[in-house]
Amino acid sequence: MEITKDTRVSNILQQYGDIADVMEAFGVKRVGRYSLRRMITKALTVERAARVHGVPLDEFIETLNKAVHIEEEYQSTDGPKVN
Repeated sequence: MEITKDTRVSNILQQYGDIADVMEAFGVKRVGRYSLRRMITKALTVERAARVHGVPLDEFIETLNKAVHIEEEYQSTDGPKVN
């Protein structure tokens, strides 16, 4: 999955689970329990989340894509790759 400014946060959650830790690195605070976050994020795009929380959009997208890439690599190899 390639994350863009128009990607819905709910799509990221659906495919990769809870990304709250990555978002907190940017000061985006957790909203209640995981189930509540899933409900709230259905209409929330990455761009809107960045704007609401005053996060630099390009940096936010880059970090989310790195996190997704790491997760995809982990899932496809049954563990992290070591260089």
